Parts: sequence; C-alpha cells; structure tokens
Amino acid sequence: MSDVVEKTLTALPSLLSLDSQSGSGKLSSTSKLGNLIRGITELTSKHEEEKLIRRELVAIKEQVSSPNTTMRQMKEIMVRAIYCEMLGYEASFTYIHAIKLAQQGSVLEKRVGYLGVSLFLNESHELLLLLVNTVLKDLQSTNLIEVCMALTVVSQMFPKDMIPAILPLVEDKLTHPKEIIRRKAVLALYKFYLIAPNQVQHIHSKFRKALCDKDPGVMTASLHIYLLMIKESPDNYKDLTGSFVTILKQVVGGKLPMDFNYHSVPAPWLQIQLLKILSLLGKDDQSTSEIMYDVLDECLRRAEMNHNITYAILYECVRAIYTIHPKSELLEKAVKCIGNFVLSPKINLKYLGLKALTFVVQQDANLALQHQVTIIECLDHSDLMIKRETLELLFRITNGQNVTVIVEKMLEFLRFSNDDYSTIDLVGKVAEVAEKYAPDNGWFIQTMNAVFSLGGDTMQADIPNSFLRLLSEGFNSEEEDRHLRLFAVDSYVCLLQEDPAKLPQRFLQVISWVLGEYSHLRDSLEATTVTRLLARLLDLNHTSNETKSWVLTAMMKLCEGPACAALVQQVCDRYTGSLDTVLRQKAQELQQLSQDAELRSRVMTRRCTLEPLEVDSSLSFLDGFVSEALAAGAAPYKPPHQRQEELSQEKALSLEPYGLSLPVSLSSCCITDRQSPTLLSVSSGVSGNSTDPSQRAAPTTLKLDGVKRVWGKQGYLAQKEVVEEAAQVEGPSPLLSSSHHGSADSSQTQTPTPEPDLQRQQLASALFVGLGAQNAVCLMGKTEAAPQRFRRKPRGQGSSSGSVESSSFSSHSLLGNNLLDSTNIPSDGVVSTYKTERTQDLTATNGTCDPEETPPPGETAAHVLPLISGLETVEPATHTDPERPRNPCLSSHLPAELSGMAHSDITPLCSNQSLVLSACTVSTEDTLLLVLFISNSSDSAVQHLLLQLTCRELEVSCLSDGAPGELAGHGVAVYKYSLVMKTPSPQVELAGVVSYEMPLGELQAVQFSHRLCLTDFIRPLAVSTEEYGRMWLSYTHDTKQNLKLVQDDQNPLTATLNALKEKLQLQVVDVIGLEGIVACRLLQGQPCLMHCRVHDNSLAVWLRSPVLELPDCLLYHYQKALQER
Repeated sequence: MSDVVEKTLTALPSLLSLDSQSGSGKLSSTSKLGNLIRGITELTSKHEEEKLIRRELVAIKEQVSSPNTTMRQMKEIMVRAIYCEMLGYEASFTYIHAIKLAQQGSVLEKRVGYLGVSLFLNESHELLLLLVNTVLKDLQSTNLIEVCMALTVVSQMFPKDMIPAILPLVEDKLTHPKEIIRRKAVLALYKFYLIAPNQVQHIHSKFRKALCDKDPGVMTASLHIYLLMIKESPDNYKDLTGSFVTILKQVVGGKLPMDFNYHSVPAPWLQIQLLKILSLLGKDDQSTSEIMYDVLDECLRRAEMNHNITYAILYECVRAIYTIHPKSELLEKAVKCIGNFVLSPKINLKYLGLKALTFVVQQDANLALQHQVTIIECLDHSDLMIKRETLELLFRITNGQNVTVIVEKMLEFLRFSNDDYSTIDLVGKVAEVAEKYAPDNGWFIQTMNAVFSLGGDTMQADIPNSFLRLLSEGFNSEEEDRHLRLFAVDSYVCLLQEDPAKLPQRFLQVISWVLGEYSHLRDSLEATTVTRLLARLLDLNHTSNETKSWVLTAMMKLCEGPACAALVQQVCDRYTGSLDTVLRQKAQELQQLSQDAELRSRVMTRRCTLEPLEVDSSLSFLDGFVSEALAAGAAPYKPPHQRQEELSQEKALSLEPYGLSLPVSLSSCCITDRQSPTLLSVSSGVSGNSTDPSQRAAPTTLKLDGVKRVWGKQGYLAQKEVVEEAAQVEGPSPLLSSSHHGSADSSQTQTPTPEPDLQRQQLASALFVGLGAQNAVCLMGKTEAAPQRFRRKPRGQGSSSGSVESSSFSSHSLLGNNLLDSTNIPSDGVVSTYKTERTQDLTATNGTCDPEETPPPGETAAHVLPLISGLETVEPATHTDPERPRNPCLSSHLPAELSGMAHSDITPLCSNQSLVLSACTVSTEDTLLLVLFISNSSDSAVQHLLLQLTCRELEVSCLSDGAPGELAGHGVAVYKYSLVMKTPSPQVELAGVVSYEMPLGELQAVQFSHRLCLTDFIRPLAVSTEEYGRMWLSYTHDTKQNLKLVQDDQNPLTATLNALKEKLQLQVVDVIGLEGIVACRLLQGQPCLMHCRVHDNSLAVWLRSPVLELPDCLLYHYQKALQER
C-alpha cells in the first residue's frame, strides 16, 4: 500500500470525527476502522485477507439491519464499507443505507452518505433515482454545506434523464452570493454540457457572466465550457478574444491571488487553458491573431523557469504560435524554444521537443533539417517513447524520395515492438505511406506483405480491405494493373510454398482471395498447383474457421478440369459434415460448382476489374412480404440501437410529472421513411496525414543567427562551419526556408568539426532528401496534393444538370497556363492580382454543390481560394451588420413568379470595388428560396461570372436558367436557389464564392456567407388527433424539457402556444384542459410532434420525431422564442 493511501486512510477518521477526541489525527485504539486496518496490515496472504473481509462484511450487514443502530454508528459503518469496497470486495447491501444517510442525517452524516453514494453508484445505477428528491431539497437549502454537497454529486454522477428536474435550481445558483456555490454550479453545468449540450444552450448568456465573475475560481471553471464550445464553433465567439487576452495578461502578470500559483508560476493550468482557446480563435484569422501577439510574446518571455510546469506552458505557446496567423518574430522564438527542448539531455524535455516538432513540421517541414542529427540519434534511443515519437515525426515529413528509408525504420521498430497500440498505429501509417508514395509495384507488394506479417490479427480491419479494394478496382492503366496483380500472385505463391504456418490469419485470407481472383493471369501457373497450395492451409492446426471459409471460396474459382476434381472431392467430404454452418455451406457450394462447369462459368465470371453493381440498399423487393406480415399483426422492425434504448428506458423511472394519454388506433400501419444503410468505408482509418514537402518555393526566410549548418544537400559538410547570414525579412513572413543556408560569411574563421559515422551520413541524406529550400511549405495556404502512385479509378462521372462545381471551381480550366506558372503568393496574406490574356473559353454552371467536393468540417469554401494563384481575394465581414441599410431598389429585380410573394428584407452580404452582393429569402408552403443579387457598381462590364454555394447541412439546387456571359456596368444578375435541410441544425451558414474577370484580364473573387435559421425550414403539419396518436407511437427519438409559461390574462397555455405558433409556424392540433398537442415538419422532410402540459407554473414539453437531431434543435428555438417574448 502506497504512502498516499495510508496517509489518506489515517486522516479519514479525523475528518469524519470517528474518534472520541475531536480533531484527532490518529486512529483511536477502540475504532473499528482502525482495528480493521491494523488487522489487514498484519496479514501475510491474500487468502487471510479475504477471510477477514468476509467476517467484517457479515458484521456490517448485521449492524445495518439492526433497528437500534444510530446515525452516528451508521456513519462509522459506512466508512468501513467504503474501505472494503476500495479493497475490491462487494458491499452492495450498504448502497441503500448510504442513500438513507444522505437523506436523513445531520450535515456531517450527510457528508459521509454523499461520499458513499459517489463511490458506490454510477450514472446508470437504478438506486440513483432515490437520490433525486434529496438533491432537490439540498439545492434549496440555506445551509451552504448542503448546497455544496448536492452540487458536487450532481456534477459527478447525475445522468442525462435527470437533468431537466434539477437544471432550473442549478441555474439559480449562478447568481448565488458565495463564490464557492457559483463555481460548483458552473462545474455542474459543464457536466450537463458534456452529456446533453442541447439542454443548456439557452443559458449561454449566463456563461458569459461567469467568465466575467469577480472570483477567479468561477472564471476558471467557465473556461472548461468555453473550450468545448469554441472547438465546435469558433466563429461564434470571436468577440470574446479581447476578454480572453485580458484574462491571460492578468494571469501572466501575477494579478491573481497567491493560492493559484504553483512553484511560483502564476496559475499554470489556467494559462494552458487560455492558450488552447486563443489558438482556436486565431486559426486562419489575421485580425483576431493580431490581438494576441503581445500576450503570447509575454508568455514565452516569462515562462523561462527551470520547472516542468513552465515547459508545459512553453509547449502550448509553440502550438498556439504555429496555429494562429503567423508572425515572424514569434516564429523565431518558437523555433528557438523547440531547439532547446530537442537538444535537452532530459528524456522528458526531448520527448516534448519531438512532439512539438511533429506538430510544427506539418506547417513547415524544413524545421526538421535543423535538427536532423538529433532526430537520427533519437532513432537509436533506448527509450521506446522517444523512438515512437521520432517515427511519428518522420511519418509527417515522408515524401516520394525518402519513403523507402522511413518505411524501413518503421518496420524495424515493429519487429521488436511488443506493444499492441504501437503496432496498430505504425502498421496503419506504413500502409498509408506505402500506398501513397510507393516507388514501384514490387516494393509496394513486399511492404504490404511485411505489414500483414508484423501487424498480425491485431491490425485494423480496413487495412487488408483497402488493399484488396485497390487490387480489384485497379488504376488508370490496365498494364499497370496487370503487373501489380501478377507480382502479388508470384509473391503469395512463394510464401505458400515456404512455411504458411507462420503467417497471420488475415494475411492468409488476403492470399486466398488474391490467388483465387488473379492466379489465372499467370499462364505458367496451373490451377491444380494453386488449389493444392490452398488445400494445405486447411490442414494447418491454427487455421481459423473464417480463414477456411476464404480458402473454400477461392477454391470455387479454381476448380477446373479433372485434375482438381479428386482434391476438391476430398475437401468436400471433410467439410460437408462440419459443425460450422458456414463451412458446411461453402463445402456444398464447392461440390456443386466443381461438378457443373456451365454453372461455374455463369456464377464465377472472371473479370479483371470490378464493375459497378447496382445494389438496392433499401431492399424494396421485400416491401410486399413486409406489408403482409404487418397486416397479419407482426411488429414493425426496429434497429438494434433503438431496441437497446427502449429497454434502458423501460428500466428507468420517468421524471416527467405527466403521462401521455391519447386515443390511439394501431389498426393501420404503414412503412415510411425507409433509409438506406450507411456504406462502410474501407479506406485507412489512421489519423494524421503525411506532409509532402514538394511545395512552392518561398522568397523569404527568418533570421536564424548563430545556427551552424552541418548538413547540406550532399550530406555532412565535413571540416566546415557555416554561419547563416542575417536574412532580410520582407514583411511579416511566416516562412522558414533554408534558401540562404548556402551563403556563408567568408570572413568567418573555419574550425574543423568531427566527422560522424559514415552510416549516419548516408541515413541523414536518405531521410531528409526533398526538404530543401526549393520545397518550402507555405504557412499562408494549403499545400498541393502529393503525387500519388496508385490512383483508383473514379466510381462515376454522373452529375445533374444544375450542379455547382467544386469550391476550387476547376482552376486548371479557369486559369491560363501563364497564371499557373506565375510567381508565388506573397506571404503577408494578401493575394495579388495578376493580369493575363484569356487563353480559353471560360464557362461554368451554377447549381447544387457536389458533395464529394464539399470542404471538410470546420472549413468553408473560402479557405480553398489561396490555392488559386491569380485571383484577388476579398475578405468580407462574415456576419451581416443589422444596422446596414437595405436596398429597396433591388425588389424590382425579383423574378416575376416571386414578385407577388412575401420575402425577407434584401440584405447586403459583401462588396468590393466592382460588385455588391445582396440576398433575400422567399418562403412558400413547400419550399424555401434564396435569391442572390449581384450588382455591378462599376462602369465596366465584368465577364465570366461564376457563383458557387456550399453548405454541409443543406441541399442547394439552382433554379436559374443559366449563368450570364457577362454583367454590364451598373447591371444586376439574379440567381435563384432552392434550399432543403438535410441535417437539422439550429443555425446553418451558407458559404459562397463569386469569381469574375475584369476587362483587362484580371481574375477576381469575392467570398461571402449567409446565415439561415432552422425556423426558416419549419412549416405547420395539419393532422387530426387520431393521426397524431399513431405518429407519436411510431417515433423513437425524443427529448423533454420544462419551459416558462407566458403569463397573460387569458389561458397561459393558449398564450404560450400562440407565441410559439407565431414565431415558429407550428400547427396547434388540439388543446384539452392543461394539455396541448402541436405538430410541424421540415420542408420536404420529416415531422416533429410536441406534447405539452402545464405543471407548477411551467410548461413541460415532450418532443418526438423520426429524425435524431430535430427535437433538440427545435427545443432550442422554443426556449429562445419564449425568452424573447
């Protein structure tokens, strides 16, 4: 037993006042807990301990069952039960008594009861329901200790279903006069946000008050919530950047109380939290990043103490500096900090430096050149964590020139690794870079063989699946496909001829599939030979039934001719009587196919490429069978996860104060809303991307005075010491380039340096090849895609007649060749305008966006623009200023079919010297139309106007006839789009890009965004009460919450429903007494039903829908609408 546990147990009785003397710090000689601990420490075996604990538990059970046991005695019994549970022995009979102690005892006894409950029960324990009323009572208590205990238990173990019952009381505690209560309330809301974020969306304004609280503890607690919310949507909290910077300045300046210091470092964990928040806010945002430059510099300057916690702060500073918009001075200091870490003799600091370098090389791969000697030394380090992090660093800088050496080092590490996690991680990385940068077919097959052999059966299942898919789909060259498959067949035949018993099961499955599919391509290889080799696998003792199934399937494709008949018949005789049904079925199929050549030719058709198959994923051919079964009284199908949810809900006690009683008839049921199953991806699931350093050159560099250049393009610079010249920085360039490393000051004295081992020289030349100055990675934009050897064939070229092109709008066809070969984009973030003559006809189409080209989560189409050299990017304001004047003149340009319809205000979105973009929405019963106006404010006409819209949550369809060839001076172009919400969300942001060509050949682009609300897509749903009842029972996704009532002279329920109907376009189906039912639907989507009831001056609502996200999103707008009332 450790000293910490002994000290804790020694102090526990005094804290709980178990001794006769108050405040005694030692166990009393008469204390039963003390006797128990002393008795256990004197034992010599585990068996004796079990006997002693069993006797103790029997004594405890007798005492808690006795009616004469007082609360003071029960408190001492509970501590002994806690100690027994800590040793791993079950004392479940005391759980209910812990709850009773928390309910009935005094403050000290309640404290022990709450302690026992928090240690005994978990969030899903059924006894936790008995604690709800106790917590509610203690939250309303005037005793601060009771309130603190209740909030502590709430933040530790309350499940999602119990949140609505206690949420109002926890909200009230945010304004409590005592700071400890406010802090615990914020932590409880943080727990609520983790498990049910939609239930606390309506109190975001109170989070801001907590951030500005005068007590530092409350402010610190609120940062946990803000870190999560900013990770999800950083744009919504840009306005708080100044507040976070101010807080960090005060922390760094030592303005907080001394209690927050740790080893004389002011609030280090608070600094780390704030640095993470600032890095999220400043990413890809120059104006926001400029606000935090000074405070980051101050953090780097002050965190120079020689202590572990300051190293953690420095690490977060480096990550923040390389995440936000770059500044040259800060980058220099970050590089110096990384160098100090990497060169440190301490293993922990070296690991921290490698981890920071791994993060940084994704933005600037050339930084690895400065520490190549240390990186090579770390490959042979005795510490496995150092080795693994070094391999992670090499993975980030892998390119087509150094892939063979890096993969060899990874495989060498795998051969001696016994850690399953490291094996799974590295195997995935090797497979990824092998497919991406393979120099030839032979190397690729040999590398994948090593991956399958070393990875064994612990590797991720998608790695062999992706490899087989790559072989089956082929590439753009049929000749290359044939060579790759032939090499794989030859390699696997050799492996089976040697010793297949050593091969893992997944590797044997891959071998079986490849030989069965492609062994016929080798003319000199007879089917009988392959069949005999596969039959040997069936005789191996370690071959699993799954592998045998793969082998039998491969033999079905090869059982040709009389030579194979005898061998196949032996296999069939052995497995037709197998206890495994799959093997028995495979054996029967093999026997039938081997005897019927015509049947085999029709079933086992050989094709070199995988032809696209039409799959009815909805299984519509079973509709007739399902309808008959439902008519006969069968229950509708429910997915496994829904059945599990219903089972868990049946076991739990509903906290709602009412039950739904509606006249429901189940006489008619129909099949609705069949959804296709999600397609499984067989691509690699390994996180992280390899950085290809073959990028554009950068004209600027940082000042790195005093850094010796030891390695060059040709390897180690023997007998030379090269000192960098002070490079002239042209503006705030973030680029770290080694282009000036070759220029040395001839006046410097050359001192000889010891020459390293020849093997290290060769290794360094192979590892860091391709990381020169000509391949610098630009921090201002994304890197170009690395040339990939194996390019799979596209699955289809189909596109609808109104589809919008990708966010990069086909720059190769849009721009002339001379534009693509122009100089690099300046590093200050402003993309210059290039003039060129139009070399080809520029045409484009407007319409729905291609889902395959949609930007990834967290990015918009605007982020793609810096890749297109020759465009002038205009950065407009993301959000529309409500004070900006509307343009009433544009109403006359509305399409004729929309002129008589009600529409929203025409709001300006953005503008530049030539164009002004405005938008409005037109709502109809079945559609939501977005009308975009592009006004030419100049006298000159613009040509080749191209408009693109992207949004992950929406389906955008263009309703305009076509794009105008040009827009005359002071003219207006109108685009009309239909919007359908695919994924419900409280708010969605539609991003767009307008590109055009000026008369002198200047290509320009304007970015804009338009925010839409879920309420724009909601329409009333007219149903009867009977239809409502049937629909209610068929939906499974629901949420519950208590809302405030609108206090009016009339019926409060009617007033509240009318307010919601006015704001959200709801259909009030019926109101009966204190209950009401409401229905609505998404445009061209699914319905959502609400049942509400007045209870204790609040409105208890229950929403149900077939769509998982819809109830929570609508609940957010319900709360917002009633708050604005």
